[in-house]
Amino acid sequence: MYSLTSNQLAVVERPLSSSLFLHGPAGTGKTTAGAARLKRLIDSGVRGDSILVLTSHRVLQDLYLDAATDPDAPASADPVPMTMSALAWRVCNRFWHIVGRGGFGLGKRQPVFLNVEAAQYYMAYVTRPLMNQGAFESVTLPRSRLYSQILDSLNKSATVGFPYTEIGARLDSAWAGDPAQHNVYADVQECATRFREFCLQHNLLDYSLLTETFASRLWPEPEVRQHLLSTYRHLIYDNVEEDVPRSHDIVREWLHEFESALLIYDDGGGYRKFLGADSHTSAALGDVCGEQLGFEDSLVMSAPVARLADSLAQPLSTPAEANEPLPLDVLAERFVPQMMDTVVGRVSSLIVDLGIPPSEIVILAPTLSDAMTFALTSRLEAALIPWRTLRPSRPLRNEAAAQVLLTMAELAHPHWDLHPTRFDVAYAFMRSLDMDLVRAQMLTDIVYRPRDLSLSAFDRINEEMRERLTFACGDRYSALRDWILRYRGAQPVPLDLCLRNLLVDVLSQPGFGFHTDINGARVAASVIDSIRAFRTALEPAFVNLDHPDFDFGQEYVSMLLEGVLPALYMEAWRSDTSNAVLVAPAYSFLVMNRPAAFQFWIDASSSAWYEGLAQPLTNPYVLSREWPAGRQWTFADAEQMGLLNMSQLVAGLLHRCRERLALAISSLGESGFEQRGPMLRAFQRVIDREPAQDPASRR
Repeated sequence: MYSLTSNQLAVVERPLSSSLFLHGPAGTGKTTAGAARLKRLIDSGVRGDSILVLTSHRVLQDLYLDAATDPDAPASADPVPMTMSALAWRVCNRFWHIVGRGGFGLGKRQPVFLNVEAAQYYMAYVTRPLMNQGAFESVTLPRSRLYSQILDSLNKSATVGFPYTEIGARLDSAWAGDPAQHNVYADVQECATRFREFCLQHNLLDYSLLTETFASRLWPEPEVRQHLLSTYRHLIYDNVEEDVPRSHDIVREWLHEFESALLIYDDGGGYRKFLGADSHTSAALGDVCGEQLGFEDSLVMSAPVARLADSLAQPLSTPAEANEPLPLDVLAERFVPQMMDTVVGRVSSLIVDLGIPPSEIVILAPTLSDAMTFALTSRLEAALIPWRTLRPSRPLRNEAAAQVLLTMAELAHPHWDLHPTRFDVAYAFMRSLDMDLVRAQMLTDIVYRPRDLSLSAFDRINEEMRERLTFACGDRYSALRDWILRYRGAQPVPLDLCLRNLLVDVLSQPGFGFHTDINGARVAASVIDSIRAFRTALEPAFVNLDHPDFDFGQEYVSMLLEGVLPALYMEAWRSDTSNAVLVAPAYSFLVMNRPAAFQFWIDASSSAWYEGLAQPLTNPYVLSREWPAGRQWTFADAEQMGLLNMSQLVAGLLHRCRERLALAISSLGESGFEQRGPMLRAFQRVIDREPAQDPASRR
């Protein structure tokens, strides 16, 4: 199944009773060795369902699922890779009778797990009254980000292991700036407390309460401990450095009970600090393993890329010899549009002239705005280059396919009293009926009446205008209109079923917009999954359902229009088998843990490669185990963490680069100001060894 190196074979062939801590940089073959070790355990007669395969992120599980596939084994014996939160949810479901003895308002009634969207919905529900009274007056954040940052602080309390009632005090004691911020931290604490009390009252488990319940209430219980010890006899735990301290605590206590254990640690990892990843507590797990083994040789980086990585890590080292040029291109332009043109031109040359598969090319940025994404993808489309995007933190409502479905949902449910604008309807017609925008706007102006949401029949349009719109478009519009009118006159169904039926019956049929739009179909599937998960989370809770006109679909659409972030939908991550250029934020690419032959880092002169997102309501460093109580967070701390994170990011990306890196630079950024961030200066020192020389001169 695998062509393994001698180092990997040494891991696979370790005795079945061994406890090994495997570490090394990314790209050295550790996960492949872990998957091969899993297969060896199964081939040796170990029941698959007695092997606990833990990963820090679901996207890392595919290789283990492939390794465990055995057509001859019964399905019940297959291992199921899990995250620690998935394991916690299984345990909570099974042993809720223990938790229900006290602390939860509905007693032993089974809990409801809240995904990201449902948690933000309920956070908004308990926070709005406080905001109407003046809370967070000095905070200039979209409400969706405000909700998510309060939830993030709650998550930190659970995953780090301190009481949630201390969130405000910890943040406040570290603050050294504007005194008005103290009131903000008091508001954060009040909202966090109200949300936690609300969840306890209604048996709702968000991620923070799930983690706290499992770690504090269930893991110490002898009945639970015995069940876990008897169920799982072998452990494989991958990317431990990206997991949280509470998970490390549990594994540390559990480790000596396993018959065998393999823990896999990325040296230089821990990219998800902002989500609570702790490389210190994960590295300490090596001390409780029977032995430690390090991989050093990269199976991804070519020798020139490795020299580039070494040169950046040791800027005072001897530069590469003249006959060994670094695998680095600097694509420098004055304006952002010119930079985009140059990048797409290089990508096209790689694909057309050199025959490089599009899937071996990634275009990365520190952050991807809608404008930048559109600028890149429209140029890729014009060059006939297949592409896909991965933007996990982007609000679902901003996706084109999601906007189409939301508009269709509003048209199909006139009792919601939501009236999409003419432009929204024209855009929906353009995307769903495969029309150009001009004809879509003409059609909308003729048939759509926003006041009563009426849609006129196509055959009532005068013949000259029908010819301009084309009869083919008219037939597609008529099919869509007939479906909407039939739905309005029938018994309503849940919104996820409504949109699924609309896609199957109309929008995915030949000639319609979703028939060949793979990216749109993926987004549509995510929207439907999101609605279903939201409805599932709300229905059993019976919260806010005392109004006879309450409608889950209307609540979902209202929440999405407010900009709530989507939960994690694996289809977006698993489509990496498609032969398309990936356009993604740099950190998202790191989490995917996949290599690429050619990387383009756009906007490389931007300080965004160094600066983190504004988080006025939380602080992942202050809310960590390493932060001393009472110590203030200073500008020097922010500077140091920014440089460390940038160095870590650059190293992580290069360890996932096979052949060549291109830095795309624009002298003037999107805002029109000159930019020369610290990452550009670091590369400049490596390229020229003379800080005064501009890398643009090396084009």
